[in-house]
Amino acid sequence: MKPDFDIGIIGGGPAGSSIAAYLAKAGVSCVVFERELFPRPHVGESLVPSSTRVFNELGFIDQMEEAKFPHKYGAVWTAKDQGKAYVHEFTEISPDCHAEVRFEEREQPGVNKNYTYHVDRGKFDLLLLQHAHKLGAMVYEGVKVAAVDFSPAQPIVRFKMGHQEMGVSVRMVVDASGRQTFLGNQLKLKVNDPIFDQYAIHSWFGGFDRKALSKSDLQGDYIYIHFLPMSNSWMWQIPITEEVTSIGVVTQKKNFAGSKQDRERFFWDSVATRPILDEALRRSNRLRNFKEEGDYSYAMTQICGDRFLMVGDAGRFVDPIFSTGVSIALNTSRFAHRDILRALESNNFSRESFKTFETTISRGTKNWYDFIRVYYRLNVLFTFFITDKRYRYDVLQLLQGDVYDEEQPPVLAKMQAMVSQVEQNPKHVWHDLLNDLTADVFCPRF
Repeated sequence: MKPDFDIGIIGGGPAGSSIAAYLAKAGVSCVVFERELFPRPHVGESLVPSSTRVFNELGFIDQMEEAKFPHKYGAVWTAKDQGKAYVHEFTEISPDCHAEVRFEEREQPGVNKNYTYHVDRGKFDLLLLQHAHKLGAMVYEGVKVAAVDFSPAQPIVRFKMGHQEMGVSVRMVVDASGRQTFLGNQLKLKVNDPIFDQYAIHSWFGGFDRKALSKSDLQGDYIYIHFLPMSNSWMWQIPITEEVTSIGVVTQKKNFAGSKQDRERFFWDSVATRPILDEALRRSNRLRNFKEEGDYSYAMTQICGDRFLMVGDAGRFVDPIFSTGVSIALNTSRFAHRDILRALESNNFSRESFKTFETTISRGTKNWYDFIRVYYRLNVLFTFFITDKRYRYDVLQLLQGDVYDEEQPPVLAKMQAMVSQVEQNPKHVWHDLLNDLTADVFCPRF
């Protein structure tokens, strides 16, 4: 019996809408179930350049330009006082720990622009979902999937429409449910991260001086990561429009307890540790209520199975420090759709059919994960590598989102080796700068 659709997609965020767009563009019958009504606010507002490949392939780049999302030409990292940075010969090089990159410094295959974007996720997600619909995907908003029944030969996606229980048959299911991790929970595949337990509190502000800590007028629309003088804590600064800026504080769970009022006080106390930023932010106007994100680091024991796979945050999420969320979502769709098309052609939807996707994504997310762990364990090491001409190009490759082709980029192995040296040598000039997010940082992952 012919199913109602070839592919059922749970979730209409960037992962769901991009996989739907890829498949619909290829002539595949697919349906998207999104439990919310778009537009809706969402965190994760800054992209990395590898996203542009996906936009080009989907014919979506013109809509990005028409939407007038701020162009993101680079990134800046600042610190109030992190001690002194040294090269191997122990020559001081960067006492203020201010580092910046421009994406155009490295040519990126498949990327034809020297910038990426910051986005209002409400607007961006809506536009991308509409684009998938225009390409031929069926989209149901305000419809919450209740379960997926894998017992029949053709899986049944079950949901309610009003008070009526309904179901559609599909040849396979793509979980793009984001941090709701629908299949991860239903199939009991989800594993909490034993290392990262970060929380965030954030809002939008109007009239914030984005150049408060810039060293050039050209850097106003960069993304800024401001280190805080608390272990494993930082702030983001992301342009949303000419007037609106997203500001968020990220810290460990142990610092983020108490009532709503306590948490808002924690936000302002954290900002106050960077006086220049504090002064600029207090002169601005908060435009939204504070929103909290917590317990957001997890993985799955598998991201593919017979007649299903997971894309984006539905399969893995670690930490937003390098703006990886949306770009990973888009790139997982980019890789997944190829295996799905082959599975449709061969009528083979076993887990083995998605092996290329699973291997590629596991490799890329492992590299992201190890990069983030290096960063948290020893912030000053990142500053050293990004300002050293020997390594800058290779670190920039990671920051651009090109993490899927190599089992372990050589620069990442070098970073890990240096962290291990610092951990093992209490007399090393960087030893006192080690953060305590994890000890023995390169022990086997969960």
